[in-house]
This record gives sequence, C-alpha cells and structure tokens, in this order.
Amino acid sequence: MKRFATITLFTTMAFALLGQSKPNWIENNSRNAQFPPSVFLTGFAQRVVEKGISSEIEQVKLDAQSDLTKQIRLMIKTKTQSNTFSQSVNGQYDERETFENKSSAETNAEVVGMKTEIYHDKSANSVYAFSYANKYELIGYYKSNLSVNIWQTESFMKAAQDLETNNEKSKARQQLENVNPIFPKIRYAQDLLTAIDVNASTEDLQQEKIESLYNQLVQMQARLAQAVYVYVESKEDLFGQKVDIVANKVKAELAKIGCSFVENVEQADFKLKIHISTRHSSNDSGMVFCYADTAVELYDNHKQKIVYGDEITQKGGSTTQDKAGRNAMNDVASKITEKLKNWIQ
Repeated sequence: MKRFATITLFTTMAFALLGQSKPNWIENNSRNAQFPPSVFLTGFAQRVVEKGISSEIEQVKLDAQSDLTKQIRLMIKTKTQSNTFSQSVNGQYDERETFENKSSAETNAEVVGMKTEIYHDKSANSVYAFSYANKYELIGYYKSNLSVNIWQTESFMKAAQDLETNNEKSKARQQLENVNPIFPKIRYAQDLLTAIDVNASTEDLQQEKIESLYNQLVQMQARLAQAVYVYVESKEDLFGQKVDIVANKVKAELAKIGCSFVENVEQADFKLKIHISTRHSSNDSGMVFCYADTAVELYDNHKQKIVYGDEITQKGGSTTQDKAGRNAMNDVASKITEKLKNWIQ
C-alpha cells in the first residue's frame, strides 16, 4: 500500500537513549496496565545483541511492529471468515471473497499513528522494542479514509458513465480501470473498522453505498467488455478538400450496434481503413454528377488478418460539384456500413 502524500502512515518515536532506566512496558502486566487492550494495539519484541547494537535495534523495531500488525491481520481474518460464512449462505460468497483476497494485500507494516520505543539493557545484552497504536486514532483515520476513497470511486464512475453515454467506451473503460485499485482499500478500511471498533454500524462502514457502487461497477464493466472497439483510418478527398464525411457517418451508424472508437490502434478489435476520392462525371440539365471512388479494408486484430475488403464507386448528383461529391460520399457511407455490419460483431 503506497504512502499517502499528505499523511505519514508510519510514525516511529525517537529511540530511547542507551543506558536509560528500564521502562514499565518491559513487563507484560505493566504494559497492559499502561496501554490497555481496550484502547491500544500493541506489539512487543526482544533480541539478544549479537551482530551489533545498530542492526539489532533496527531488527527488534521491525519485529515489534510486525507483532502489532499481525494482530490486525488476525482480527481482520477472524472477522472476514465470519462474514464469508454468512455471505456464502446468501449466495454472495464469490463476490466478497474476491475483495478479501485483494484487500489482504493492503495489510502490511504500515499502521497510522504507530509509535515505537526501544530499550537496550546492557547487563542482559538484550534490546527490546514496544510498538503501540491508539485504536480510536485508527478508527478516526480509516473512517475519513473510507469516505475519501468512496468519493474517488464515485468520481471515476460518473466520468465513465458520461463517456459511455457519449459512446466513448474505450475512455470509459480507462476510467473504470482507475477504480480497480481503490476498492481493495475500501474493503480493507471496512474490515479494519469492523475488527477494532465493536460499535461500528453499517452507516459507519457505508456498507449500502459501497455495495451499490460495486454492483454498478460490475454491470458497467460487463457492458463495456461486450463493446466492439474500432480504430478508423480515413483519407477523404473532396476535389482537393480534406474531409471526414464518410468516416463520421460510418462511426455514427456503427455506434448504434454497440461499436466504440479508439485513438490507439492497439486497443482496437478492428482496424478500418477508408480511402476515398471524388471525380467529376457529367453535367445534365443544370445538374452536376460526380463519383466517389472508395477503397475499404477491415482488419481483425484478434485474427490478425483482413476479413473484408472492397472497392466501391458511388454516383451522386446536385446543383454544384461540391454538393454532388458530398451526396456521393454520404451514399457510399451507407453502403459501407451495411457491409461492415456482417463482419463487425
């Protein structure tokens, strides 16, 4: 789990001076009296000095911190197993299990507000470490952390919904990818709060909102996974003028059958090439007629081959050469779309 930019996740108190008087936390009973389990999470470690005092101090510090975090993992695991059983009965085991597997990675040696004290007993040639964290500080932090991560999730999903509505499904999928690493953090915060706060309510855990967000995420990911992604390369020449008449019309029609369009060819299921140029045909009774000569190629990125290719010439007429060329282009776009529907699925 990465450190937050503005909050230090791991705080270590200054090392106790060598030779200081023996602290009360060395003895188990005194330790529990001074740091009652109802208020504090604690970790304790002891090592015989063999390699040198500096290296032993660093190692015993890590041992004490590890002892504390193991308690958190055990508390979460115990609570998770209980939740898993009840959810399995309700037929929701797989969904929760996925989150538990992901959120387990969030638990490591970093605990908000953890403090560590060190004592070196020269007479016993031993070094001791005691780590502790206030449960209520942890509860306050993770309640806030939970709200921040929910807000981020809602923002990404709202952006994805807007993009999906505009048929920008590839960009929508990218927004949802931003959500994937957030949900394990949400689950970890929920599990930690549930484990250490006996009074945590469903409102504190924001359970209903989170489950609703997750269901929306799964449904949206399923929809976007079914979308067909197309990369379009278009070169359209209207009597020397560069236009996108055919490409825009083809995109609009293909979007109706679930296609979305990407700017990176590597993200596409299909690569569509459209090369088109116009030429004058004839004039008749004040009407101008032109041809749109078109070459079309559809490449399937998964099959790695061209699945459709054609050359189409379409005639169009109007009162001016420009309008006649545009009409020819619009008509050929309709023909292209009908042919592509047989191949893009």
